[in-house]
Amino acid sequence: MEDEHQLREELQRFRDDFKRLREEIGKVIVGQQAIVDGVLLALVAGGHVLLEGVPGLGKTLLVRTLASVLHSQFSRIQFTPDLMPADLIGTNVLLESDTGQRSFRFERGPVFANVVLADEINRATPKTQSALLEAMQEHSVTVAGETHRLDGLFFVLATQNPLEMEGTYPLPEAQLDRFLFKLLVPFPTSEDIETILDRTTESSTPETQRLFDAGRVLEMSQLARRIPVSDEVRRYAINVVMGTHPKHELAGPMTTQYVRYGSSPRGAQAVILAAKIHAVLDERYHVAKEDIRAVAVNCLRHRVLLNFEGQAEDIKTDDIIVSVLDHVGKLQVA
Repeated sequence: MEDEHQLREELQRFRDDFKRLREEIGKVIVGQQAIVDGVLLALVAGGHVLLEGVPGLGKTLLVRTLASVLHSQFSRIQFTPDLMPADLIGTNVLLESDTGQRSFRFERGPVFANVVLADEINRATPKTQSALLEAMQEHSVTVAGETHRLDGLFFVLATQNPLEMEGTYPLPEAQLDRFLFKLLVPFPTSEDIETILDRTTESSTPETQRLFDAGRVLEMSQLARRIPVSDEVRRYAINVVMGTHPKHELAGPMTTQYVRYGSSPRGAQAVILAAKIHAVLDERYHVAKEDIRAVAVNCLRHRVLLNFEGQAEDIKTDDIIVSVLDHVGKLQVA
């Protein structure tokens, strides 16, 4: 009973800290509440985020503000076609002492940070993209056969511009699968633009406070994993993922007609982890099907591959996932 009381107190502190993070970032970022919540949820879940949106919507500012509020090391990497893996992860440098003795020393690249912004990630070559892939998945990089750990908090937020696709290298499915969420940044409303102008064209500039360090985020991540998931809800999440595969018996009409390949098992992992945090924020101590439905689109939209017919008819993967949720829900009710 004492453990349960302590857990409830820890979860209340979890909610308070999450709210403080949200409010502090809101001092700089206008609107985009769903995007801010999605980024924070993925951060606490220990995953990475792919942000897609046109230039000028505050994607870079959001990441920089997050790093500032967390009192953590921030690194921004501008991905370009001539960016090499060594520019990203670092390289061995030959040094010569006063006595003439030579030795190699590893010079860390910008990926060695707590919060990393990979700006326009699809502009770099696949060779450079794959270097980031190891860091995202293994939390380590390998140079000249030696492995270097990325200790502590490591959060990658990558951006890509959906309009200008000339000269880009679309992310392969293997790397897309490394992102917990893919978030679509909407254009701000007229009221939001008015507030942005007030904050950016006047003499005073909003400033944020440093709330806590990256260690607190890791504590929150471990705490969220303690939230229980019943067998029924876990099975529901699995069925949703299996429903994205066109040849599976749970596939609905839209999946069968428009999908070439569905989500990997990482999609199920992402859904469960995100749903646990969503349940905590909703002041519940167990995961419900509503939590699965709330996070499914963000977790799966980049893991569902359309076939030629789906691409030709400009079908949105979001619509596919919503149809899967409806179809699986009806089957379970029946």
